[in-house]
Amino acid sequence: MQFPSSELPRNATALANAIRALAMDAVQKANSGHPGMPMGMAEMATALWACHLKHNPANPNWADRDRFVVSNGHGSMLLYSLLHLAGYNLPIEELKNFRQLHSKTPGHPEFGMTPGVETTTGPLGQGITNAVGMALAERLLAAQFNKPGFDLVDHNTYVFLGDGCLMEGISHEACSLAGVWGLSKLIALYDDNGISIDGQVDAWFRDDTRKRFDAYGWNVIGPIDGHDADAVAKAIAQARQWAVNGQFGRLAPTIIICKTHIGKGSPNRANTAKAHGEALGDEEIALTRKAIDWPYAPFEIPDELKSAWDGRAAGAKREGEWNELFDRYAKAHPQEAAEFKRRMKGDLPKDFAEKTQALIKKLAGDNLTVASRKASQIVLDDIGPRVPGMLGGSADLTGSNLTNWKGVASLRVNTKGELTPGDHINYGVREFGMAAIMNGVALHGGFIPYGGTFLTFSDYSRNAIRMAALMKIRVVHVFTHDSIGLGEDGPTHQPVEHPASLRLIPNLHVWRPADAVETAVAWKSALERRDGPSALLLSRQNLAPQVCDPAMAADVAKGAYVLASDGRPQIVLMATGSEVALAMQASARLREQGVRVRVVSVPSTTVFDQQSVQYKDSVLPFGVPRVAVEAGVTDFWWKYQPDAVLGLDRYGESAPAGELFKYFGITVDSLVETAKAVLGQ
Repeated sequence: MQFPSSELPRNATALANAIRALAMDAVQKANSGHPGMPMGMAEMATALWACHLKHNPANPNWADRDRFVVSNGHGSMLLYSLLHLAGYNLPIEELKNFRQLHSKTPGHPEFGMTPGVETTTGPLGQGITNAVGMALAERLLAAQFNKPGFDLVDHNTYVFLGDGCLMEGISHEACSLAGVWGLSKLIALYDDNGISIDGQVDAWFRDDTRKRFDAYGWNVIGPIDGHDADAVAKAIAQARQWAVNGQFGRLAPTIIICKTHIGKGSPNRANTAKAHGEALGDEEIALTRKAIDWPYAPFEIPDELKSAWDGRAAGAKREGEWNELFDRYAKAHPQEAAEFKRRMKGDLPKDFAEKTQALIKKLAGDNLTVASRKASQIVLDDIGPRVPGMLGGSADLTGSNLTNWKGVASLRVNTKGELTPGDHINYGVREFGMAAIMNGVALHGGFIPYGGTFLTFSDYSRNAIRMAALMKIRVVHVFTHDSIGLGEDGPTHQPVEHPASLRLIPNLHVWRPADAVETAVAWKSALERRDGPSALLLSRQNLAPQVCDPAMAADVAKGAYVLASDGRPQIVLMATGSEVALAMQASARLREQGVRVRVVSVPSTTVFDQQSVQYKDSVLPFGVPRVAVEAGVTDFWWKYQPDAVLGLDRYGESAPAGELFKYFGITVDSLVETAKAVLGQ
């Protein structure tokens, strides 16, 4: 296929039918899947991939490739068919193993498993939101690195989406922001087929999509015939022109509304809910083959269509031209070129560890009594300016989350879509959208995204947090107001179950630091981590310093460590976050009564659980009774086999923080009494 061109190949219908055939054959062989969407969007896919998409099948990670996201990820066979046909490392055997164990063609596209898959999609609405993050990253990188004569960063983000994506509330959050940010290189193609699993959607979905996106500030094309590949190709060409030159004096994203028939080509299943999520059956497939004039055996693609679909030569040419551009850029702007390579590789600056360790040492000597949310901002004041690519934000709580740093500029886009770059983003009250946009930013590359809200609102963000953990991408969530310690806002804002709940998400590192030093270690660990997200759970109330020995910081990074201990301890007090201070005070009281005590601070149970058995045994010695304390639900802590847990198995109340801790019995006196009861005293 040649690029660029808005003219379709003469055999465009056959190219589209190749997608239809592969999709229905793979779903039939698996007896599982969704054939209707790939069959209905085949012409739309042909128009994009045959005329417009900039990519190189031999290098799915080429920095300046267009990003292509299938937000309606249940139609994964559309994407797998395209990747196979275009020449990615996805042989026909993998399509034959669709939805089978360890195949590269799982039921929904999974990032890191299949070459050419840009993000894991399936939970509807998150794909379009990831795409917004990708388009944002592209625009910010272009503003930072492009120079006159050197458009180093110059690619589009394309996303396919369906009715379900637009029904999910997250699409509103993300598309509203995309309009505000003037993301003109974001081009969405909406598969408007009017069918979902329960049938005709007009019984429950009657939005005027054109008016909706016009209100967001998007450009809107259509409705057009989604089965007219030429019309779709021309619409994309128009969107690409607007992406550069704008429309009506402003830059804006574009949505192309394509009216389609789900299961197009199937005589008896087209336009029915059955086409959505069921194999067509051998008889219907035979009828479909006849209807679309496809005389080939299952999974057979004739050589002339293979050749027409093969994008390897064009992709190699495009990337080769970009590599030549980059070489000239590197000669003219060597520092920027080196920084671009570092950022896209996801590396931290070479002196990051050394300078951050110096910060930790300083904090250990400063003995600060501050809220851990404030300690986090102190860390950001140091790290933010020296780690280009840190992209922070908050869901309308910057003054509470303290996610900005001294001198940081905020991202701003005027009503014409003109960008004033900044490294801090005001996401508005959009926790879920923020979390999934951050995933898109991380997937695109070039930035380390982090964002803040209150811990209790992690519930809104939760599925996007889960997706980051599933995809093993570096995203940092700053969750403040981490307990009843936030006080007067009351039970709606007091997170009692949230720390335990987040710790249940596999591959999410959850940190609840006890002081400024532990907060700095948590940030260092989160940024150095390359294989998953981290969550920092931070207090509103001031916390006394606990770690005064810089050498102890190495053990802090192991998730739990001995903060203080008598020889041959009789009891271990385990605590996390603000309750570490309680444990230290209780240990002093017990020591006065002749009890030998060890205090173990547990800033991250998830990291501690990954340590060696030997290290864990050295921290929690066998045979010594344990008491755990956290101002939250108690069930989680029983995994460490304590003899008692002091916590809070109910919702909070509205009152000053000090009164609440007394009211709920999360006090030094209660901890001392609990420890003595365990010891039979």
